[in-house]
Amino acid sequence: MIDNSVSIILASGSPRREELLSEAGYKFRIVCPEIDESLFGMEGVSADKYAERLALVKAQSVAWSFRDSFVVGADTVVDIDGEIIGKPADAKDAERITRKLFSKAHKVITGIAIVRLSDNIEIVKSDTTLVYPKKMSEEQIAEHIKGGSWEDKAGAYAIQETGDEFVERIAGSLTNVMGMPMELLERMLKDIS
Repeated sequence: MIDNSVSIILASGSPRREELLSEAGYKFRIVCPEIDESLFGMEGVSADKYAERLALVKAQSVAWSFRDSFVVGADTVVDIDGEIIGKPADAKDAERITRKLFSKAHKVITGIAIVRLSDNIEIVKSDTTLVYPKKMSEEQIAEHIKGGSWEDKAGAYAIQETGDEFVERIAGSLTNVMGMPMELLERMLKDIS
């Protein structure tokens, strides 16, 4: 683990990422990146490279103001049959995504970037977890959409909120599905300390 006297900035507004870092004992501050994710097309790029690219852009955008800090950016997407699925645009999109994802296994991919401009550090990696969903009934889908827990979540769900109800099992990191693969982050921070 990196020495807590070293400044870490989480370039994310995700409460789940904040919670995971706090629970792991990291001391950090949060600075939300101001980027428009819609400007970064998904065409012609794999899901892992897309998540890595967005994580890097988020970290870089914050790092310009904090050159001596380790800035951690992250981005989570879902891949089903090669289609990259991010956050739903609205309730109708959330329903479409939910119907698609809870019909068969899918991958949850989180890209992590660590940037510190003062010494030209720029590391980008990603982690993939396979999620095996339970079949959802029409009533469950309607309740899920009505409940709004899909808002601002890649794949229109949050495993920490709905896991027992919607997920049969996973193969890989649970914290990855929550938005920050802590095992990978810890290895990356160890490599630079």
